[in-house]
Order: sequence, then C-alpha cells, then structure tokens
Amino acid sequence: MLRSCARLIRRGIALPGQPQSPRPLPCCYTTPRFYSPEVIRDYAMPNATWSKNLQDLYNRYMEGSQSGAWERIPSYNATVHHIKGVPPSRTRENRLFTRNLDQDGVGFEYSMFYNKAERRMVCLFQPGPYLEGPPGFTHGGCIATIIDSTTGAGAVYLCGSVMTANLTINYKNPIPLGHVVIIDSKVERVEGRKVYTSCQIRSHDDAVLHTEASALFIKLGP
Repeated sequence: MLRSCARLIRRGIALPGQPQSPRPLPCCYTTPRFYSPEVIRDYAMPNATWSKNLQDLYNRYMEGSQSGAWERIPSYNATVHHIKGVPPSRTRENRLFTRNLDQDGVGFEYSMFYNKAERRMVCLFQPGPYLEGPPGFTHGGCIATIIDSTTGAGAVYLCGSVMTANLTINYKNPIPLGHVVIIDSKVERVEGRKVYTSCQIRSHDDAVLHTEASALFIKLGP
C-alpha cells in the first residue's frame, strides 16, 4: 500500500487529507443471537457522520432486505451482546475492537448485510480519521481487521461458530480516509470443519478495486 502511495506522489497527485468533516467480530466468531436495539445501541444504524455515499448504499441494501434477498446485521460494541444466553450489560469494560470509540465517525463506520442464497456478506465501510496509516489513507491493519470481521461474519451465518485460521490479503490501491468502500465476501466452499472464503474491497461506485483477500476459518465444536 505504501508503494501505491509513493506512485501517486511521483505522478504529482496530492494525497488527500482528512475529510472536511468526518462523516464520516474479533478472530474468534460465535453464532450471533441479537438482542433488542432498545436495550443496547445498534451501531450499524445510520448516524450524522455518514456520508451521502454510505447512506445511499445503505438504503439500496435496505431495499433489498424488503424483498428478502438481504438481511441487515445488527452490530453492538461488545462481543457478548451477540451471544445467546449472555444478558446485555451497559457496565462491561470490554469492547469489540471495531466498536471501541465513543465518538461517531472517527473510526470504523460500517454496516453489514447477508445474502443467504448467495452465501455473501457485504460490509459498507467508511474509515474515519483515527484509522490513518500513510498520510490521508487507511492503515493496512485496519483494512485487515474489517476484512476479518466481514468474512468471519459470513462464515458464522453459514456454519455457526468459527475461528480464523488464515488470512491472505493483496493490497492493490490504498483507501482514502472518509471514502466509502464495499467489502464483498463469499463462502466459496466448506470441507469438513474448514470454511474457505473470498473477499474484494471495491470503491462505492465499483470503479476501483482496492483489495483482494481470502480467508480460512475452522468450525468450532463437534
């Protein structure tokens, strides 16, 4: 990704800074059982920091959910809030890594949708200014995190609880901070306890391929 930034500089293209105003699941995944949004905040819902591009994509997938093709996935700030039998708590100090900031728009802003028939999990992602790596661009580790979260969630919805075994990422074009991208993952095949997934990160308009990845998950339990 740093080489890509260097190429942009040599070509005389200025690196973008932070957006004018920030509009702006860990390595082990458990089968989700969601609680009511009235009890715990659902961070996958739109907020005031979302850009028009993110809001438009969200609305498009919400329309798809009305037909039953897509299912919106709630997102809370603690892993235990997604697990059946564990009562939600507002006093726990532990937080999900991608939901660990109190201020909207500065970190991971995202919403996921699942297509059962196609075995796809799509994440609409807007990286905030606190995720910077190279000046003006998203840190590669943050990109890896959101890939792991998206592919892992897709594996969970198909196979139940899983754990990440391997993650391979090819960074092709850097992701500017504040720019909305689509993380499109799919479960390619399941062999015994092994769940193989693929993933692409594309710009919101599909014009730029930012990243390609593959991941292997292992199903937990019998």
